[in-house]
Amino acid sequence: MRLFAMPGTCALAPNIVALWGGVDVTVVNLARGDHREPAYLAINPKGQVPALEIAPGNVLTEASAIMRYLAALSPHADINPQDLKRWARIDEALSYFISEVHAGFGGHFASYRFAESDSAQAEVKAATYQKIAEHFSRIDAHFANHGADYYLGGRSIADAYLFVITRWIDGTPLSICEYPNVATFRERMSVDVDVRQAIKRQEMTG
Repeated sequence: MRLFAMPGTCALAPNIVALWGGVDVTVVNLARGDHREPAYLAINPKGQVPALEIAPGNVLTEASAIMRYLAALSPHADINPQDLKRWARIDEALSYFISEVHAGFGGHFASYRFAESDSAQAEVKAATYQKIAEHFSRIDAHFANHGADYYLGGRSIADAYLFVITRWIDGTPLSICEYPNVATFRERMSVDVDVRQAIKRQEMTG
C-alpha cells in the first residue's frame, strides 16, 4: 500500500498509525503543488492528502477513514480494540479533532479564504486564535481531569491526530507552554520511536 502525504500535513496521523499498528505502508511524499497535478489527481481527484492506495485503482481518502482502515489491519489491541464502546470514544475524539480543532485552524492557514482586505484578514486571524485557544484549553482540561498519558487513557489512533494538531500551534501567536498537559502529551509523543520514524519518512523535522 502507498500513503500519499506532504510534509507538515495531517497525513502524519495515518503515517503514525501504520507504524503503531505494524502495517506495511510506503509513504510517498508529494512536493507542494504536486497534489494539484494531473498525475496525482488521477489517484485522488480531491487533490488532497492523505490518500491511501490500497491497490491500483482502489484508493481511500480522508484521514479518519484511512486511520480506521489501517487500525483494522493491525493485530495490536490498543490500535485495533475489540470493544465497540472504545471505538465510539475514539470516533468521538477524532471527529472533534478533525471537524472542530483542525477546521479551526482554517483562518490561520488561509485567512484569504475568509476575507479580502488586510484588516479583515487580521480580524479573521484574531478570532481564529481565540477559538484555537479555547480548544486547547478544553483539551488541556481533559488531560487534567482524566489524569492520563493519552487522550482516552490508553493509547489510541486519536492520539496520532491530536499530536499533529499540537505541532501546528507553534506557527501561531499562541504557545504550547500555556497548556502544560498538552505540552507533556506532545513531548511524550515526540520521543515515541514510531512517531519519530513517521516524522522522518514524511521528511519533516522535530
